[in-house]
Amino acid sequence: MKILTVVGARPQFIKASSVSREIIYKNNDGINIKEVIVHTGQHYDENMSDIFFNQMQIPIPKYNLNIGGGTHGAMTGKMIKDIEDVLIIEKPDLLLIYGDTNSTLAGAIAASKLNIMIAHVEAGLRSFNNNMPEEINRILTDRISNFLFCPTEVSVDNLINEGVSKWNAQIHLVGDVMQDSAIYYSKFSVKPDNLTINSKFILATCHRAENTDDEEIFLNIISSLEEIAKEIDIVFPIHPRARANIAKLNIKLSSNIHIIDPVGYLEMIWLINKCEMVITDSGGLQKEAYFFSKHCITMRKETEWIELVENGYNILSGITKEEILKAYKSNNFSNNFDKKLYGNGNASKLIVENLISYNLES
Repeated sequence: MKILTVVGARPQFIKASSVSREIIYKNNDGINIKEVIVHTGQHYDENMSDIFFNQMQIPIPKYNLNIGGGTHGAMTGKMIKDIEDVLIIEKPDLLLIYGDTNSTLAGAIAASKLNIMIAHVEAGLRSFNNNMPEEINRILTDRISNFLFCPTEVSVDNLINEGVSKWNAQIHLVGDVMQDSAIYYSKFSVKPDNLTINSKFILATCHRAENTDDEEIFLNIISSLEEIAKEIDIVFPIHPRARANIAKLNIKLSSNIHIIDPVGYLEMIWLINKCEMVITDSGGLQKEAYFFSKHCITMRKETEWIELVENGYNILSGITKEEILKAYKSNNFSNNFDKKLYGNGNASKLIVENLISYNLES
């Protein structure tokens, strides 16, 4: 069996790492699976060096398409063409894709045109906000995928409500591969080199364009963090857009807000594990906070991970200062982290076993 995996951003490599490791285990058990990894280059990251792949024990991509920047349409179009070229060369039995990036959608479209089976990991997620490019990518990718590997019951329900029974697709509730990664890599986590804090702290991140590029929203977020920092230190791994806006707006931050450079995955795992709580606008970080039994405030109006909100682990605060501070002072958080919202930490194993089973039957 030959699988071609398409990824385009570091979070996707982290997700893919767990599945790739499971593929290696199966090969060691005598089951012949070949994986070819294609990196579209959608998100340039200077940390995506050989050190990153060695540290994370991730196979280095056979193809790097170096497609980054430009409009969504231009980027996606070029990816479709270049991924199609690779598919024609490699002739895989199946295309494996993750999440909701332009790389995800481009891979799905290219494979569908060549009648290659498609497996989508993190299928069925919905924010129900079509202004998000990721939402469009998710919906279209699911619609043309043959294997829909869902992380939660909610994601399964979303697909059922959209009429998946009429598609040529199999749904599998497997759990979340990010949980697999968090469990595995937690034992390798390391403190960021540039962090000197020795007190309790909140971990804060802010990177979404709608939060960083709107001056009023950004000032609300920074003002909220300043208020919270009067009570507890905040560690703020800063996104380039946020750093640029702080400089542009001439913002002078409190000494209790510790700005550090962006960190790698192992450093981020350390920060999540050591912090008191998380304040973020990130999708993935909401789940990772839960994996390490930490409460989360999400500075957005919607989330794909609605089960975290419904079970009291995450509060959707909105983006005004009043809303963020209200969420911070809330007593509505649940302290019972015993629920298995994202499976048992074996999503990767279930994904690979399902694909092997299909390949043997066909």
